[in-house]
Amino acid sequence: MSADVLLRRAVRGATALRGGASWRPSPYQVFGGLFWLVMSLAYWRVPQCCDAGQHAAVVERLRASLLSPRHPTADLPGAGSPYYSPYAVAEGAFARLTDLGGWAVLRLAGPLNLLVLLTGLARFVRVLAPRRIWAPVLALFATTLLWGTESAWWSGSLGLLPMTGNLGDPSMFAIGLTFWAWALTATRAAGGDGPVRYVGPSGLRGFPGYAGVGALYGLILLVHPVTGLAAALGAVAVVAGTQRRWRPAVAGRWALTGGAALLVAYCWPYFDLFAVIGHPGLDATYERLYEGMPGHFWLALAALPALWPRARGSVRDPLVLMFVLECALVAYGWVSGHHAYGGAVGLALVPAQIALAVELAAPRPWPVRRRVLGVVAAAAACAGFLTAQAGAVVPRSLDPVGFEQPPRAPTYAWAARYIEPGEAVVADGRDAVRLLPGHGVDLVAPTLPDPALDERERQRRLAAVRAYLAPTSTRAERTAVARRHHVRWLLLTPRQRMPEEAVAVAWSRETGEVLARVDAGAGTARSADSAGSARTTR
Repeated sequence: MSADVLLRRAVRGATALRGGASWRPSPYQVFGGLFWLVMSLAYWRVPQCCDAGQHAAVVERLRASLLSPRHPTADLPGAGSPYYSPYAVAEGAFARLTDLGGWAVLRLAGPLNLLVLLTGLARFVRVLAPRRIWAPVLALFATTLLWGTESAWWSGSLGLLPMTGNLGDPSMFAIGLTFWAWALTATRAAGGDGPVRYVGPSGLRGFPGYAGVGALYGLILLVHPVTGLAAALGAVAVVAGTQRRWRPAVAGRWALTGGAALLVAYCWPYFDLFAVIGHPGLDATYERLYEGMPGHFWLALAALPALWPRARGSVRDPLVLMFVLECALVAYGWVSGHHAYGGAVGLALVPAQIALAVELAAPRPWPVRRRVLGVVAAAAACAGFLTAQAGAVVPRSLDPVGFEQPPRAPTYAWAARYIEPGEAVVADGRDAVRLLPGHGVDLVAPTLPDPALDERERQRRLAAVRAYLAPTSTRAERTAVARRHHVRWLLLTPRQRMPEEAVAVAWSRETGEVLARVDAGAGTARSADSAGSARTTR
């Protein structure tokens, strides 16, 4: 036996003793890791805006009182507010332990939510296509680029540009958990038969595992109810399309899953989930989403042909059933006027995008149909990136053509330095009412509907703010509003006049807004834009 043969055998033996062949990252681990790094940096680069102020406010209230938090944006009771979900309570507990503010916690939550999303997407795609290693990579590109030529800036969007602002939102965490829940549901529904096989502790194959999956769906419902409804419909589609044998024991296990989900949702002490779902005050928030659907989502049509061969193969295909059920939910929201169900439109398009990824990950040679589909999908992805998504990863300073960029929201830390917790502020500026509560500041009138506050009372408070800031208001009228709502501060835009009983305290160079303290006998009325010279330090 030659020395070369002995050397090769020795090397193989040494490798076996070290635990086998050296580890090599999969394509998804490479591309997914790069995606996580780039989008996390992009999220940290962009100033937080829009709904982020509401979520930061929730963390601030929970940091102040974890068990009985006040209303997220006003000096009102917070019992019954759906913003106090298990996800938010965990953030609040983390804020109390670390003494971090709401904005800082949101910054840290973004990369964590993205990690849950990326791992959940990969797990679900691998369950559907275990032998196509490039399917998760293609699914990542499809779910982030195949949307529309107009960016959809809303909390449930998986597009690159919206991700720069919503990675820290509860909806992103809920979507990531949804992918994990669908993957776990599919492995149990397959029962070890066919290409889908259960991977995990053997003890979780029985009733405890089914109850655990149900608890996961209940958690998703509590974190983001609209996403939870879409997740439940997806679970129905996965079970109906994957479960091969139906016996009384099988039906009992899935009944246990549904019962566990409802039990978890019912037992949550901070709010009543079943009172939140269908609350009319939430519909106005999503109505604009329906109005912009053509421009926001039309590129996803490039993925629809991938569902056709699956439907021809079996009408019970999980992705086909999921697409039909999710679209039916969105359509019901439009027809019924319950526009909050439109928030499920992101997950409604995901089945087609995943089907496209699985189709294009098939081994070559490709038939003509698949080659045409690949060309169309690539063209649609390029169009989506160049028209609506590139600004997420191309900074404004390096932008050669003027891509659409994320909003540049102002900061209100300069005003929050002067306002003590529990003091009420009169404000109606578009950015101020969204972002100021994130610093722990209370507004007289909450901007967003909330089941914790009767909508008629919220409208009365909004009317009181408008009356206070009206140019024709008298001092007596303003005093009555201030006493009724314990007003201590005013945040005035440059076009609003400062009341005679107010004293300017601080001024923002960025927005021209003036923070004033309500103080009787402060002198004659003057314009807020001329009060910048009256800035003082505390």
